[in-house]
Amino acid sequence: MEWIIGLVVVGALLLVSAVKILPEYERGVVFRLGRVRPVRGPGIVLIIPGIERLHRISLRIFVLDVEKQDVITRDNVSVAVNAVVYFRVVDPVKAVLSIENYFFATSQLAQTTLRSVAGQAELDELLAERDAINHQIQEILDLNTDPWGIKVTQVEVKHIDLPLEMQRAMAKQAEAERERRAKVINAEGELQASEKLIQASKVLETSPVSVQLRFLQTLTEVAAENNSTMIFPVPIDLFEPFLDRFPKSKDDGDA
Repeated sequence: MEWIIGLVVVGALLLVSAVKILPEYERGVVFRLGRVRPVRGPGIVLIIPGIERLHRISLRIFVLDVEKQDVITRDNVSVAVNAVVYFRVVDPVKAVLSIENYFFATSQLAQTTLRSVAGQAELDELLAERDAINHQIQEILDLNTDPWGIKVTQVEVKHIDLPLEMQRAMAKQAEAERERRAKVINAEGELQASEKLIQASKVLETSPVSVQLRFLQTLTEVAAENNSTMIFPVPIDLFEPFLDRFPKSKDDGDA
């Protein structure tokens, strides 16, 4: 009776060890006596205990944070650059057979590629053309990881740390550029104002009454802004249009 119970226990243990459940995002690479078998999963997978061995491979996208790399750019500027790499396994068999640790290998390759690509670019290119740098790194990584069954889907350069002296120089350059733009805008404004003044002078030249009205308007504005008494010289020509409206007396005529 005891040996029957022992057999039942052993059989239950073998059954438990033979049944594997793989989620939808995992695949199983099975080795039977050292030889690889077709990929299994997802769902329930049965293996032969002691004869077959199962390797679980996740098909989800991995996010790899590439640590900062000290780089000297093509124009001899020392910077520290880090990035993030997104990749996933597309061929589980290659990921197991071709490389011992595909995650570690991809990490090391990403570091060396980041240093190489950043070192071939100038500082202005690193700062202004990140999309091109990201695309170039992605192509290199994808080409080199393809034999491992890895697909690099995206690369993003995160931070570019500049030396303090370079930050100050760039700040001065940006300030000088802003001052230049301000001076250009001011000069353009003065040019436009002078053109408008020329047009206004031509209009006033053709109409003396307009000059007089403008003069009166100026007096009104000055009086409204300053309550103190002002003595303002008024040319006699200002009153000639009004004097012409009144008939001259006989005494004036005789004189």
